[in-house]
Amino acid sequence: MSLLERVYHFHEELKDDRYPNAKTLVEQFEVSLATARRDIAYLRDRLLAPLAFDQRKNGFYYTENGFGLPFEQSPKIVFLLGMLGKIADETGLGDLPEVRALEKRLSQLVFPEYSRLVEAIHCEWVEVEAVQPAIFDKIIEATVKQRVLKIDYRSALARKSERELEPLRLICYQGRWYILAFCRLRGDIRVFHIARIGRATLQKEVFRRESEDNYSSYLNSAFGIFKGKPLFNATILFTSTAAELVRHQRWHREQIVEEVQEGILLHLPVNDDRELVMKILQYGSMAQVIHPDRLRRRLSDEAEAISKLYIT
Repeated sequence: MSLLERVYHFHEELKDDRYPNAKTLVEQFEVSLATARRDIAYLRDRLLAPLAFDQRKNGFYYTENGFGLPFEQSPKIVFLLGMLGKIADETGLGDLPEVRALEKRLSQLVFPEYSRLVEAIHCEWVEVEAVQPAIFDKIIEATVKQRVLKIDYRSALARKSERELEPLRLICYQGRWYILAFCRLRGDIRVFHIARIGRATLQKEVFRRESEDNYSSYLNSAFGIFKGKPLFNATILFTSTAAELVRHQRWHREQIVEEVQEGILLHLPVNDDRELVMKILQYGSMAQVIHPDRLRRRLSDEAEAISKLYIT
């Protein structure tokens, strides 16, 4: 049994006015008298319990009403801590030693009945891509210390390049990790998919960061992972089941949902339409692009290409 379980048991005895002592822990958990005394001292000195000893009843009692242990009445805190580990696993960071250490520490902090809450949490993303812990460590260090990072990068088209980056933000998007950075090769801000970084080397050079507000504006200005100033506003008509689903979703913080007779119109600011095309195709004939014409043509061409795949 862990220290927490013994302390928790002792605490429950105190709350029920049973006047427990060191022998209570010895008999219940089969520990030594010295261990039991250390547990009581931990409760009094480290957890600041208002303990006093009653000579007549040969046991301890609380001198104040309402004392509670950490996490005793905080299932939401336990839930949030448990979520950290679950999310780490589902975003490809489960192998980081810090995550394993967090899980171990959490198991020591959680009261027995709350451990079931942690076990009951299930998080799941699809298309998750694991990151290399050594590369992720370098990226974190470069971001925190504002150090230049040299990487070997492979694009979505498998084109390889060597880049020097000035890391600005870590992004977790749909279960994948990205880094927003100033790319010295392109002379502009870019978003890099961390799973496509083959090697990362921390440089000695320190760079100066601009106003934090500039990066927040850049990240929040357009729909999806393709960031940047919006180039157009898209309007999509969702009907039937799709309308009911999308009505309750947030695709972008500046989206506008308009109720119409056929369903809903979703208005979005867009910089790059690649991800949006995939999202629209996900809903099949229940999603129709209304505006702009360039996006309508893009969907029409894609639908025609898909149709040809199934012509026998």
